[in-house]
Order: sequence, then structure tokens, then C-alpha cells
Amino acid sequence: MNVPLADLHAQYLTMKPEIDLAIKSVIDSSQFILGKSVADFEGAFAAAHGARHCIAVGSGTDALHVSLWALGIGRGDAVITTPFTFIATTEAISLCGGQPLFVDIDPRTFTMSPEKLGELLSGKNIKIGKGLTVKGVIPVHLYGQAAAMDELLEITKTYQVEIIEDACQAHLATYDGKYVGSFGATACFSFYPGKNLGAYGEAGAVITNDDALALKMRRLRDHGQVEKYKHDFWGHNYRMDGIQGAVLGVKLRNLSQWTARRRSIAATYKKLLSGVGDIVLPHESPKAHHVYHLFVVRTKRRSALQQFLSGKQIATSIAYPIPLHFQQAYRHLGYRKGDFPVSETVADECLSLPVYPEMTDEQVEYVVSSIREFFRD
Repeated sequence: MNVPLADLHAQYLTMKPEIDLAIKSVIDSSQFILGKSVADFEGAFAAAHGARHCIAVGSGTDALHVSLWALGIGRGDAVITTPFTFIATTEAISLCGGQPLFVDIDPRTFTMSPEKLGELLSGKNIKIGKGLTVKGVIPVHLYGQAAAMDELLEITKTYQVEIIEDACQAHLATYDGKYVGSFGATACFSFYPGKNLGAYGEAGAVITNDDALALKMRRLRDHGQVEKYKHDFWGHNYRMDGIQGAVLGVKLRNLSQWTARRRSIAATYKKLLSGVGDIVLPHESPKAHHVYHLFVVRTKRRSALQQFLSGKQIATSIAYPIPLHFQQAYRHLGYRKGDFPVSETVADECLSLPVYPEMTDEQVEYVVSSIREFFRD
């Protein structure tokens, strides 16, 4: 049996007539950049998360960058995040001229540790670099689970620091009954094709409840234009394609049921893999509604297990094998091995198992039986 990490073609077949019609409508209208399909999607996505505004952009990286840019992050400013995330989180900080600062993750949820954030901001155990002012914190809602937003908000409020939510893997995730995007100044989403809500190319979005900030980001994404050929400030080209808006509009209508299926698969994995070998299963915070963009286990035998599953035609992946403080791009920050022990350990042991809405019960059972077979040998 073949089990891919995701099956985008199978997903397309479940809604082919709607997708084809939506794409055709964009072609017929020739509204290839922004336009009605994008505006309609912005309204629907904002409503789905209970937000006032959605600003559609070209990628999740664009969303992060335009958020920080609109908030005025620049030289001499530091923004705190974790080293256990995709590099786009820190690239956005660097592109604004700011400096990333790292704090370690919680060993159970793999999201930002409130305790470590408090230590850094208080200067208790770690000193912030000379000449730097902390202006923002980017908690990453990793793998589809929201960070501990109540604790993080309390800390950032004390130090008067903005929160920018990296929700690129967490469409429709909630914390304490509130959707991600309800907590920070902005929340940033990626619609990379493999995401829970994926486009047919690159796409992203920012949601916010701040009217002035929303207006600024809309202008920044379109070269600072206030009207055609009138530019009050310089911006960038971060506009979403019309076809991506059309595809995302169709897919958004299915997102709730897809999320339920992901959670059902995750529940089966947890039930049938409990106590198998040295596997550490994902922990779901009691306050979080995890949407399982990825189902990530930990094992000290990762390499051997991954090779074994590959031989069984079961795809897996590692997100992320190298923490950002070990990346050559950020060596200049001066962090050393051991500075973020939880991130380093998780990076050595994490393995993503297949989880996608079109996955059959038979495929799930095959993955489980194959893992059990590996640990029996």
C-alpha cells in the first residue's frame, strides 16, 4: 500500500467541478491580480476567524513581513520567536532590519515557552543585546496547535510588546475557545499547497482587528498606493493572484470537515500507537483545539524508523531537522549548542506521519501496523 504525506490530487477530485468553475470565472473576468475572487475570499476568511479584516498576500512569508513592516519594526528593534520554526518566521524580522532573539519551546507542545519568554524580557537569566529594543514577539502555532496565548499575553502586556501570531500552520485552530488571530496585533497565514487550506501555488494572508493597521497593510502590499499611480509611501508587490483567491474560496467551505477528519486520524494514531516503542505522541493542550497540520511523533530511532517506513511506501518528513540558531544564516547571532536544549532535542527526534483528510482508514491502519512491526523487530 502506498501512503503519501498528503494527496492534493485526491483532494482536487472531491471538488473538481467547483474548482474548475471558480478558475474559469477568473479567466473569463480577466481579474488575475486581486479582484472579486480575492475580495470575496478575504471576507470569508476573516469571518471564519471572527476577525474584522483579512489582507490577502502572495505567501505566508509576505504576511509575516508586511505585518512587521506595518508595525514599524526596523533597525535597532528585536523581535522574539523560537528557533524551532521554518526560517520564514525570522526572515520577516531580518527583512525589516530587525534582529531575531530566540527563546526555547515547551517540551510537550513545541510552542513558545512562556517561562523562557518571561526570563528573557525580565533579563533574569539572559541579557538582551546592547542597543536593542524588543518591539515584538512572534509565537508560532506549530503543527496546528496554538501557543499558550493567555500566558504569553500576560507577559507581553507587562512589557508593552506587540504579539504577531505566526498561524501559518494553524487555520481554524483555537485557544481557550478563541480562534488564532484573536490575540495579537496581527495573525499570519500561509496557503502553501500542502497546508490545511492550500492554494494552487503561493498565497498567504494577514488577519487583524485594527482598522488603521489593516489599511496600512493593504497599501504596503500594493506599492504604497492610495489610488492608482498615487503613492504616499513605498511598499512592495505582495498582491494575491485572482486564481488563488478563487481556489481558496472553494476550499474554505470544506475546511471545517477536513479539520474534523484530521483530528479523527490523529485520535486513531494516539489510541493505537500509545505505548509502542519509545514513541512520544503529540500532546494537545487542554485549552487548544489542535488542527493537526502535521502529526509529529518523537523517537530516538527516527532515522531507522523513517527508512523502514519508506521501504513500506509510507512517506514521512522532518519538520524541522535543524533549529534556526544552527543555520548558517543566523550564525552571526552567536548562539551555541545547548542554548535551546528542548528545540535541539526535538529537532533530533521529530518525525511527521501522514495525516490528510482524504487518507482512508485502511491507510491509517497500515501506518500503525508498520510502526508496530518496526518496534517488534
